[in-house]
Amino acid sequence: MQKIYLSQFGYLPASARNPSLGGLLDASTWTKAVQDFQSFAGLNVTGELDEETMQLMSLPRCGVRDKVGFGSDNRSKRYALQGSRWRVKGLTYKISKYPKRLKRADVDAEILRAFSVWSEFTDLTFTPKTSGPVHIEIKFVESEHGDGDAFDGMGGTLAHAFFPVFGGDAHFDDAELWTIGSPRGTNLFQVAAHEFGHSLGLSHSDVRSALMAPFYRGFEPVFKLDSDDVLAIQALYGKRTTQGGNGLNPTSGGAYPKTTQKPVFSPPKTPRDDQLCKDPKIDALFNSADGETYAFKGNKYYRLTENSVADGYPKSISDGWPGLPGDIDAAFTYKNGKTYFFKGTKYWRYNGRSVDGDYPKEISEGFTGVPDHLDAAMVWGGNGKIYFFKGSKFWRFDPLKRPPVKSSYPKPIANWEGLPNSLDAALQYTNGYTYFFKGDKYYRFNDRTFAVDYADPPFPRPSGHWWFGCKNTPSTTGNIMDNTEESNLPSSYNYDDNDDALLFDAGVRKRG
Repeated sequence: MQKIYLSQFGYLPASARNPSLGGLLDASTWTKAVQDFQSFAGLNVTGELDEETMQLMSLPRCGVRDKVGFGSDNRSKRYALQGSRWRVKGLTYKISKYPKRLKRADVDAEILRAFSVWSEFTDLTFTPKTSGPVHIEIKFVESEHGDGDAFDGMGGTLAHAFFPVFGGDAHFDDAELWTIGSPRGTNLFQVAAHEFGHSLGLSHSDVRSALMAPFYRGFEPVFKLDSDDVLAIQALYGKRTTQGGNGLNPTSGGAYPKTTQKPVFSPPKTPRDDQLCKDPKIDALFNSADGETYAFKGNKYYRLTENSVADGYPKSISDGWPGLPGDIDAAFTYKNGKTYFFKGTKYWRYNGRSVDGDYPKEISEGFTGVPDHLDAAMVWGGNGKIYFFKGSKFWRFDPLKRPPVKSSYPKPIANWEGLPNSLDAALQYTNGYTYFFKGDKYYRFNDRTFAVDYADPPFPRPSGHWWFGCKNTPSTTGNIMDNTEESNLPSSYNYDDNDDALLFDAGVRKRG
């Protein structure tokens, strides 16, 4: 089975799919194929089919081969281009066969939205048609469907698409449970956006956080195109020069909202937990894999709604996450769907509400280069990397790199313009914004300007009023800052200009 997998996705020759010939592979060819897959997938390169490698091979994924085309000659840009592209910027598409479990209007909207992922950063436009020839034809089909690359039923291969030189069409396995805006089933928007990347000329990326990575990561309630994907699509079609619109030309019903549109909080409506309102300082805040937001305080946890605490909370941490202690320092959920909790010198990994292995473990063992006794941690939407905060410093952790923390870290929190030192919690919320908490206040951070947001009322704001739904609490507060020593960087500060996070990394952006 593994030989067929490695052959199907470009790591072994096609003859390996033939059981009668597969056994003729010499040991070095087999070992190199496994090593190439592990390297591409960001795993430890052992050359052996260990448990982690087998688990990744079992994940649902795109049916396009991984080893196609060529990558950038700059090692910091990991995307790959297949080598062909459309010679026009105005492209047309049609859905010639719809999925059997979804409404046509809903599918139309999701497909339109998936194309907008790419038109947002280029001058490409996409116009739907219902008949006649088009650039990209979309079909929902099952098993053998005429292109010689049969689908395998639920799970396994989800979809595949052809590069521009081969027509650009995209096929989706209709045996899958396609869903919209739900953690159940397989998310149509995310898979479609990935496949359309192939339709435009992109190969698979070995950056795990990139949309063009081959593995399906599960439903992501907040979607943001990775900088690796942006570099790739602009390498083929250039940067966007047009103003206004979103590159889409819907035939009726108006355009689907852009993927970067971000809702804002509504004022609190009902009073909630008195204990949290009396002292809104929290230990940690994180989003779970299923899109819920939780706040930890002492040995209790709270589930947050859009503007307050959900009914029935607080509850005991030990009941919600068996084996996990109270007084957690920091927490985040990574893109593999696992949630990590930190306390003192230890960390725990959970899959949902179950501990995911032999934990706790030492932070120094699993997160080399990261200090103990952390203040806060999060996966930042600007580049998909993990950030740790302690005192006046922060560390960036990239599990795909060796070492995972570069020698240029730690760096001063003052780089995140407007934030105080000694934070309590941090997260990217489900509306796409990044939030930092300290004491009874919180800051909303603007990832594009790389500074605390300007708003009315201004930040920081009382977290009791805006997050926990506390009654009789003010909606505004006086500004606090305690970066007294590092609020202004010296002119000789050495920024890391070779960082691979485009302009989104805290250590890269230069003030103007």
